Amino acid sequence: MSANGSHENEYEHYEAVVVGCGPGGAAAAARLAEHGVETLVLERGVEAGAKNVSGGLIYAEDSAPYTIDDLFEGFREAAAERPVTDYRIHNIAGDKVKTYDLTDLHEHDTDWCDAVLRRKMDSWLQRRVHEKTSETGGGVLTNVRVNGLLREDSEGRVRPSEQSSGRSPRDGEIVGVTCDELDPIEADLIVAADGVNSELAREAGLMDWEEPDEWFQGVKAVVDMDPDAVNHRFGIDDDEGVAHLFSGDLFEDVRGGGFLYTNEESLSIGTVFHLDSLVAEQAEPHELLDALLTHPVLAHWTGDGYDEREYAAKLVPDSKKVAHREPYRDRLVLVGDAAGQMQAQGPIIKGMNHAVTAGALAADAFAITRGNADPEAAGRRYAKLLEDSGTMAKLRPKQYDLARTVAERDAVTNVVDGVLESPIGRVALGNPLADRVLERAYNSPLVVSMLPDTRTGYTTVPTVIGEARGKSIRWKNDAEPPSLEERIGDLTYDTDVGNPHIELRDDSAEASGAAVYACPVSAEAFGGGCYRTEQVKTNGDEETVVSLDTQPCVECGTCAIVADTAWEHPRGGKGVEFREG
Repeated sequence: MSANGSHENEYEHYEAVVVGCGPGGAAAAARLAEHGVETLVLERGVEAGAKNVSGGLIYAEDSAPYTIDDLFEGFREAAAERPVTDYRIHNIAGDKVKTYDLTDLHEHDTDWCDAVLRRKMDSWLQRRVHEKTSETGGGVLTNVRVNGLLREDSEGRVRPSEQSSGRSPRDGEIVGVTCDELDPIEADLIVAADGVNSELAREAGLMDWEEPDEWFQGVKAVVDMDPDAVNHRFGIDDDEGVAHLFSGDLFEDVRGGGFLYTNEESLSIGTVFHLDSLVAEQAEPHELLDALLTHPVLAHWTGDGYDEREYAAKLVPDSKKVAHREPYRDRLVLVGDAAGQMQAQGPIIKGMNHAVTAGALAADAFAITRGNADPEAAGRRYAKLLEDSGTMAKLRPKQYDLARTVAERDAVTNVVDGVLESPIGRVALGNPLADRVLERAYNSPLVVSMLPDTRTGYTTVPTVIGEARGKSIRWKNDAEPPSLEERIGDLTYDTDVGNPHIELRDDSAEASGAAVYACPVSAEAFGGGCYRTEQVKTNGDEETVVSLDTQPCVECGTCAIVADTAWEHPRGGKGVEFREG
């Protein structure tokens, strides 16, 4: 029975239901439990982290009202990899590289920053969350997919959205959730921490998948390495770690870059690109990753005997464009990637820390408004706390909105790039004064926050810097990354036979052909991935059509944006299971 009274249909009721046990959901659940709120956490994976991927670095900002070690004592010692003590960016042109130290930017507003692997981190968080929520009458249930929202109509009847008598799925007040594996559950607060592909956010009409330029796609390889080798090759001790970023011409003209983070006994090496740029350039994600893995700049660090533990991918929201200013509807609040709260501004890449802040603030908002008959009381307070804490200013910097109105025009980009690539531009960027100015600019949070999303910053400037100021790298890189087929074969799947989670609604190449190369487990010349093309003859005419096989899917959601599909998550525990994340 809900707080509103009796209904025609009575379902199990909790004060709060948290969907997803990543850092945002874990923070929300832990803080709710601290407020004495009966909280049930529903996790889709076999355990938390099995479905999650990140680069990944987790920050603790000095200005943040909450950090993850505030909420979970012993987090850094038990759940993280190495603290990041060195941060650099490499501007690449062919085999020439110019490196800048980004330590000042990295340490701005930073208490600490650790590299993490999501399976290890999230599963540890799950155990702590279960301990905390069990004390208030809740707990964590795994292998449960929340598939929709429970709504109350104007006559007081509570029904799943698909049972709304022909009404729009968004009709009625949100009062709970529906699941594949459980009966519907009512709640006074629903926290959607179900990630970038949040079905709850979309069903509530708060987020959509309409524009590729609002999203990044990240692809990552976890590379096995003995701890002593990590220390030796990077010149660090056991309690130190490094973060390296890469940009320039090794990624052709795709807007984005690469990263390398040191873990205890492995490296996280990956790429992050604007999804619309991947589509426009018809670039294949695994090939862009391999371009980084096999570049001479990595030879000293990866050495010989390259051994890849896991290949993974995910979508990343661009908070500058999609971070929701009012991430709530009725009793539903969004936190983390589900709310678009991923700060990716040039070399600033922060997401998990903002999810932690948002989750904890959502819990505080509910505690403050607990018992209020207005279903949106907690949501309004949550949005205000996000604003007052400065979180929204970080996610959606006003200076970017001002800069993009002029800078993100093709005509402007073409003129700027033409000047930079001219002999005058190359000479200007190559002088020592420009070198010092560039390093200061790279380390300026203000400058970085207003960078426009154009090829100028991602490709043109780094390439010209590399050519004008870089030193040639003569190391031979002997790394031989696995083929796409081998990478898929090394992943763990529990295929939900007979229940595909993606439906291809339009199989024409025009509508869905972009998925063949944008999907991280598909490729134009590879017939074993999710998407492939084939020639079909109909009435004497030949047509290119797209076919789909969901078995190799890594559930990144790319095809939901670039192809005409009906996309949902697999049922609880089904689909891909990441061992590293």
